[in-house]
Amino acid sequence: MLAVGLAVAAFLLVRAYYGDLPRLDWWLGLPLAVLAVGELLGARTLKARLAAEREARAGTRPPSAAPAFSPVRPVEPLLVARIAVLAQASAWVGAGFAGIWAGVLAFAASSVGRLEAAAGDTVTSALGLLFSLALVVAALWLESVCRVPPADPEPRH
Repeated sequence: MLAVGLAVAAFLLVRAYYGDLPRLDWWLGLPLAVLAVGELLGARTLKARLAAEREARAGTRPPSAAPAFSPVRPVEPLLVARIAVLAQASAWVGAGFAGIWAGVLAFAASSVGRLEAAAGDTVTSALGLLFSLALVVAALWLESVCRVPPADPEPRH
């Protein structure tokens, strides 16, 4: 809903003030891509650390799975909670920017034949939308990594 509302608002604002806006450079969406890559790497690392910690606690890790000199580094629960909050906030930010870029893209793409600057703005807004969606996906995956797994109905002895 947030993305749709911001897309409509952005479309209307860009339609009204397109001639007064500064040029849209291709790199404007790059910070969102950097955040997405950071969250993807963070999710991958956190998932591996949490899996290793769960295996070490359960005693299911085979001796050959990890070198003998590297004990499992525990993950602080408060850190995981903070990462989950960061991921949720990033998903909202990504959705907001996706809506804004979608609104700009809708106007720029429909104006390509009429306005000279619209072709470049179409590419910029498409990249911005792509990077925003990548941030949403990365943030949702990072948030899912932070979830506590369901309790085992039959504990192993």
